[in-house]
Amino acid sequence: MTRLVNRVLLALVGLVLLCWGGAVLAAGVGWGVPSWWPYAGPRAVLLSRADRIRYRADGWSWPVVIAVLAVLVLLTLWWFLAQLRRPRLPEILVDSGDGEGAVLRGRALENVLADDAESLDGVARADVRLTGRRTAPSARVALLLEPHAPPRTTLRRLTDSSVEQARRSAGLGVLPAVVRLRAVRHRAERVS
Repeated sequence: MTRLVNRVLLALVGLVLLCWGGAVLAAGVGWGVPSWWPYAGPRAVLLSRADRIRYRADGWSWPVVIAVLAVLVLLTLWWFLAQLRRPRLPEILVDSGDGEGAVLRGRALENVLADDAESLDGVARADVRLTGRRTAPSARVALLLEPHAPPRTTLRRLTDSSVEQARRSAGLGVLPAVVRLRAVRHRAERVS
């Protein structure tokens, strides 16, 4: 869905910019442009001197223009950085032994791995995301630990049981995992 929205949005923006740029170029070279076009010739400007002076008299107009442009730049930067985010792995290719292979949904393995991790003692919540290629996936696991959970023991249990079981069930040679541990926020206990 994101790809479709990105492609449609980029196509529309590109088409508008291409038409606008072509019309400005045509007016600048001296070719015929429609009568309603604001830039009718090579000496035409975006804002005339009278417009600049008129807008200078309003104390709020230029700060608003700058603020709108700054918001547009920030939204564009946010959209660009969202494109660099690693997407979830939609499916994993499992060797079924017949030479064909089977396809395992990535979300299914993520859910099973997260449920198995949440069943460990001391884990309040687990979030799993599969990345990489469908033949060589890797897991990104975020665990929210309860205050009494020892991180080293919880990490060992996760890698020895949950990740290893997911690796074997998917028929993978290796399943590298990056695990992030965070503790649940809790109030300090009073000692009397």
